[in-house]
Amino acid sequence: MSSPDQDARHTARMVRKKAVIDARIAAAQDARGVLLVNTGNGKGKSSAAFGVVARALGHGQRVAVVQFVKGRTDTGEEAFFRTFAEREPGRLAWHVSGEGFTWETQDAARDAAAAQAAWAIAATHLADPATDLVVLDEMTYAFKYGWLDLPAVLAAFAARPRPQHVIVTGRAAPAALIEAADTVTEMAMVKHAFQAGVPAMPGLEW
Repeated sequence: MSSPDQDARHTARMVRKKAVIDARIAAAQDARGVLLVNTGNGKGKSSAAFGVVARALGHGQRVAVVQFVKGRTDTGEEAFFRTFAEREPGRLAWHVSGEGFTWETQDAARDAAAAQAAWAIAATHLADPATDLVVLDEMTYAFKYGWLDLPAVLAAFAARPRPQHVIVTGRAAPAALIEAADTVTEMAMVKHAFQAGVPAMPGLEW
């Protein structure tokens, strides 16, 4: 149980902490679009991005999602957001543009062509001032395999409408992308059920 002295010290600490936080909030005056990168070997990079999609739609914003590697159209998130898109046309554009994982396709030219086609779609959304959020899911692999020119992509990011947010997901984000980003989260894997022989489960992994 706390004593009056402990309660007083806690209150004093919280007063000081609030003053610091309030000052930081007051100093944050540059309201603009943010470039976020979700990278690392841990689970949750795309899931976190799709959570932001739901948040943006909840605020009445317009969203575009372009998936670079994933080729399946039976994922739970795609099915869920497709229902939303049908109910509110024009609010959400969802493009499943990948050919699947490289070890499945085993065709470098086909993978490169798919990535470049996906980028053409993404570039259209990035240039659209009516699009509030663009999610480029698993895009980092396009840089890893040399399918896309990173400087050209970064130039398009820099030239996008000022209020527009962009989220890039995928492992091994290149250093230049991390440098250009405003917010970077690296998700580290501590354990994964797949290591124990559990397959990808619907509703959790896809």
